[in-house]
Formats: sequence, C-alpha cells, structure tokens
Amino acid sequence: MRVDELSVSETVAVAETAEAEFMYAFERGAPREAQEALGMEQARVGGGVVLVMAGDPTGGYWNKALGFGVTEPFTEDVARDVVDRYRRAGAPAGVLQLAPAALPEDWEDVSGRLGIVAGNVWAKLLRPADEPPAPAHSDLEVGPLDPGEAEAWARLFARGFGMPEHPSLLAMFAEGASSGQRSGFRPFGAHDGTRLVAAAQLFVHDGLGAFCGAATDEDARGRGAQSAFMQQRVEAAHAAGCTWLSSETWQESDGHHNPSLHNMERAGFVQVYDRVNWVWRP
Repeated sequence: MRVDELSVSETVAVAETAEAEFMYAFERGAPREAQEALGMEQARVGGGVVLVMAGDPTGGYWNKALGFGVTEPFTEDVARDVVDRYRRAGAPAGVLQLAPAALPEDWEDVSGRLGIVAGNVWAKLLRPADEPPAPAHSDLEVGPLDPGEAEAWARLFARGFGMPEHPSLLAMFAEGASSGQRSGFRPFGAHDGTRLVAAAQLFVHDGLGAFCGAATDEDARGRGAQSAFMQQRVEAAHAAGCTWLSSETWQESDGHHNPSLHNMERAGFVQVYDRVNWVWRP
C-alpha cells in the first residue's frame, strides 16, 4: 500500500502511534536514579501519552504529550488533565503535539482558556516498510551499535541535538542504546576507525517503525552517515516485520533549509501533514 492510499484516520494512527510509543518507552525506560533526579513521570491519558520531566535540563523538550486522536477524541477535559500534570510537577513547559485532524473544533477557545499557544511546526512523514531503500554510500563503517558503546553513543546524541551532557539525561540515552531488541530499540553507529562519529536510533512497536533521530559530529558530516543510517534502518525495520515507518523533523520556512527533511524524502519518506507544537508554560 502507498502512503496516499491511507485514509486520514489511518495516517494519523500510524504516524502518531509510532512516535508516541517510542517516546513513552524511551522515557519510561530511563534508570530509576535518573527518573528520580529529573522528576520524571509517564502516563497514558485520553488515548495518548503524557511525559513529564520536571527537572528537564533542556528547558522543556522532554515534557511532551502526544499520540492523541487515534483511539478516542482529544477533548478539553483531556487537554486540561495534561496541563494540570505539568503544573503539579513544576515542569518548565509542556508541549502538546497534536495532529491537525485530532484538534477539536473549538480548539482556539480551549487553548486560550488553558494558556496554550502555537509554537514551531514539525513535518510528519511516512513510508511503507517494504519499499526498497535508496542505496547509500559512506566511507565510514556503519552498522548496529555495540552495546559497549552506549555511553559514547549517548554523548554524541546529546551533542548532535545541542542538549547538555547532564548525567541523568545521558543515562536515559545510554539505556535506550543498550537495552536492545527486548525493548524495541535498535541503535546504530558510524565509525571513523575506532572513533564513533555518528549515531541513530530505530524503535519497533507492533508492526510500526519509528525513526527516532540521528546525529553526526561536525567534523564527520558530509561523509554519508545519515544516508547509510536511513538505508540500514529501513532494512532492519522491514526484517523486524514492520509495515509502516514514521519520522518527523522541523518544517522548513522563511528560507531555513532542513537537510534532515530532504534526507528523509530521498529515503522514500512522504510528508503527510504539518503538526504544530502547542506550548504551555507556567
């Protein structure tokens, strides 16, 4: 089946579920000490997931609510519950990531009452897993990550996304890189000799594959790591029995070029909708 053959509801279900389950598993899988140090909570609410990190060292990125509008309607009561959870926890911010089709008709009024404002826009993308990936070439050694490199992988991932190398945050990243297939995570790495210079993550859940980010050290960019990661993750997801692959990245606007978006499209991903990040702050 092609992406354009999916109905709106099917598109939302695939795209939102894959990402929500990845985020839930990633944060819930953080070591207990990291959970306590960062004030973390995870809950399933209104058909979606709410992820709280009161002590988020990034200022709010890891406080997300998503996956709504698939199994039940997203309503003002659900939105109020989400906001109340962030408020009670003392979180620096909360981001509600809602597919356009999930927004209630009176969302302008609801968001106004709850103090939720529009933030930046992300593009959601899908591709069928059985479509052959574009061939990729790199002079780096690219493949599944050795679990013994989880800590180096975590530091590289944090650097690549401009996040602080906070010990508890790194512990969460490292757990996702070392927990292996039993938790659905399939990390990849690229090496220049013995040095790890690029990192990527794939998450597999119930026939869906989520492409969960990739990063390359600045001095190793332009050597094909990202294209190789795309090819290998498509192949790994298909081998794991996935039918659909989902990804997301920030949408281009006002002349701002996003190389990740174009890498995804070259790898066969198709943009299916733009999603606003709706932001609540205390």
